[in-house]
Amino acid sequence: MPHYLKVVLPLAGLILGIFSLTGPEGARSQQPTDAIAQAQTPKEAPMERPEQKKTPHDLSDVFNPSNAVPSSEALTDQQDRGQMNGFDFYRDPLGATRPGMTFDDFYRAGVANKPQVMATQRGLLASRYNLEPKLDPVVTMSRGKPLAVGPTARLPAGMTWEALAQLSPAEIRDRDIFPYKALPHAAQGGGLGGQVFPPMQIKMFPRLERYDVEFDLPEAFLPEFPPGMFLQNRPELGDVSRGEVVSINNYYRLFKDILTAVQLDGLRLLVTPFPQEEFNPTDDRRTVQPSLGVTCLDCHTNGHTSGQFHITPDIRPEQRRIRLDTVSLRGLFNQQIHGSKRSLRSVEDFTEFEQRTAYFNGDMIHALKKGMNILDRIQVTNMAQMQNMFDFPPAPKLTVTGRLDPAKATAEELAGERLFFGKAQCSTCHPAPVYLDNQMHDLHVERFLKNEAGDGPIKAFTLRGIKDSPPYLHDGRALTLEDTVEFFNLVLELKLTPEEKHNLVEFMQQL
Repeated sequence: MPHYLKVVLPLAGLILGIFSLTGPEGARSQQPTDAIAQAQTPKEAPMERPEQKKTPHDLSDVFNPSNAVPSSEALTDQQDRGQMNGFDFYRDPLGATRPGMTFDDFYRAGVANKPQVMATQRGLLASRYNLEPKLDPVVTMSRGKPLAVGPTARLPAGMTWEALAQLSPAEIRDRDIFPYKALPHAAQGGGLGGQVFPPMQIKMFPRLERYDVEFDLPEAFLPEFPPGMFLQNRPELGDVSRGEVVSINNYYRLFKDILTAVQLDGLRLLVTPFPQEEFNPTDDRRTVQPSLGVTCLDCHTNGHTSGQFHITPDIRPEQRRIRLDTVSLRGLFNQQIHGSKRSLRSVEDFTEFEQRTAYFNGDMIHALKKGMNILDRIQVTNMAQMQNMFDFPPAPKLTVTGRLDPAKATAEELAGERLFFGKAQCSTCHPAPVYLDNQMHDLHVERFLKNEAGDGPIKAFTLRGIKDSPPYLHDGRALTLEDTVEFFNLVLELKLTPEEKHNLVEFMQQL
């Protein structure tokens, strides 16, 4: 036997023995689920080596400008000893009210104000909605979460939906009884806004927890977590998420045999944390610990959504900025414009623009300070390639033209389809087969509002897979599909009967 075989063959046997004991993925599969995350977290090292000992310089507060030694003794006789007495915004936190404010100042204020901020927001929600969820006993989202049933919006004492629909817009405005007013951001009053993640997501990713504000809607009215993930290049696989939230820790293992190299690199970038307005390493952050930032798929979880909300970056002044509920990326390959208000014309442009808008409120100074991420165009196209892979969930009752198959649909669903394409006028903005028209529409909701402005043109989003994406409308003000039907029954003055409303919901649950 050749000499090298005497070494190689025993080594091969050892490797095979290890695989037989640990499985094809080796010992990694035996690690606890958070082992990879723990491995990326810096640990405190014991101070054993001489170079770890603190020196007088290390112990002095040299980073406090008031303690800094002047560069020249001539400065000691000058006013303020030559110290800075104005704002220096690369160092002072944005929003500081005096020079030298520290992170601790902001943190203490945020924590102290949080109970009142959330009490005010929850009081507003409780006055507008019945937040005790009623769950559909049969219909679920793609991975099995029951749908919440509405309508949840509260009406004035003695008022019914049928009676309200008989009133004119002017009468509803004068009596100030429109039930679907704009939903504000929980932190909008302070001009802060920003990204807020739901508790079930924070439980898995604690880095997404803010110290100054919390999520405000019950989990029953949110998408399932984790949501299913469907790929238009591999439809036969169905949900490819395998019940996991796709992240930087597992994307390669899950998709190395499914995606092309370009798509896989795009996915890598979509799950890579980049600094953002509230989640970053600076004193301006809204997290207790410094953060690497957020990823695209933190908001668009598994190419869908977790119900996370933020505030539109491209409207001023602050009082006019509107709350935005994160929309799904499913079916992005069929969309010709992107963004609720911006109407960008390509996925690539939207991907670049998000780094300067949703990430930093469209403020380049904020971006420079906190960690601007200038993406190479090749990277942008790779991200777009991946985003264009996200598909809708299966809709087994729809034909290839997007209409119901009469052999599979119920009588109520077929009646709802006729309403959708007829009396209810839904198909005006949501035509089959993908149920969007790639246009922006102004519903002129201000006709019904006594002391509020309207929203202007808002992009119509696809209704395919809509049951997986509560809450509804751009700001989530309609918590259920039933609320959405009531909203449009009023805004379009449709005069639908209770039976017609029910049938419309039955149809939309099949899309």
